[in-house]
Amino acid sequence: MRICRYQHNGQVEAALYFDARIASVGRLAAELGVKLPTAMSANLLDYLPPDGPSAEAAQELYRRFNQLPPADQQRLSQPTQGTRLRVPVPEPKKVILLAGNYAAHIEEGGREKALERQQTYPYFFWKPPSTTLTDPGAPVRIPKVSPHSIDWEIELGVIIGRKCKDVSEKEALGYVAGYSVCNDISDRNFQLNPRRKPREKDGFFDWLHGKWHDTFLPMGPCVLSASVVPDPQKFPLKLKVNGQVMQDANTAQMIFPVAALVSILSSFVTLEPGDIISTGTPSGVGAARKPPVFLKPGDQIEAEIGGIGILYNPVV
Repeated sequence: MRICRYQHNGQVEAALYFDARIASVGRLAAELGVKLPTAMSANLLDYLPPDGPSAEAAQELYRRFNQLPPADQQRLSQPTQGTRLRVPVPEPKKVILLAGNYAAHIEEGGREKALERQQTYPYFFWKPPSTTLTDPGAPVRIPKVSPHSIDWEIELGVIIGRKCKDVSEKEALGYVAGYSVCNDISDRNFQLNPRRKPREKDGFFDWLHGKWHDTFLPMGPCVLSASVVPDPQKFPLKLKVNGQVMQDANTAQMIFPVAALVSILSSFVTLEPGDIISTGTPSGVGAARKPPVFLKPGDQIEAEIGGIGILYNPVV
């Protein structure tokens, strides 16, 4: 089951997602006679495992819709094109991202070959959710302060569904509500005050600050329920800019799989429902190309994860 948030008559509602069409959860429940305890809620966690009060009913709604004749499916849904989709989680308490979770991406950045998992640990960082999260179809904005080195990074987004502290890797996936597509937009050469006196930690903080520009985390178009994903390490990822494939990989290539990331994070941070973990990007970023290729106004980005959907965003 896939589910999304969308704008309808001035309100945000939840809908089942079918690539080219979406179907309002509230309308379907009424039409098909499925009782949803949270039928009017736009909080997708209400329809997702492990604790969503309407999770089982939403799955039943999804099943029944797929059994309807095509004419009824058309009547009870609307085209995705032209619909204003919204980010799946509008106000997460935390957005945690990964740096260097695919060996090939580490190597293309000029650093030494990734060590075996037992010899290293994942690098986590943060983005401010209220200003970086960007709706599907909404523009990524090139920042005036540093316009010439803006890059793309397709990533699998993990949405936490249950309060999570000190969980084992074996138990970790049971705390996941679902999966989405994230694009960790990055400014590769950002420098506050380029005329400054160099200091030892300048490069480290430049790297972090280059992640924080407004609109730098598009997410969507929907959430794939964790209940239908026995193994999140089998997702194909592909990112295109203006139709040209730039990244083409698979989550099987992660150094630290999803379960490990949830377990490690929960050992020192309490994860809460709605928290987002963006799990790192594979090789193929623009900065590593010869010559480098960066985003510019007028570009169109398509970030696709097989089984979830395609996240479209223009650049302005």
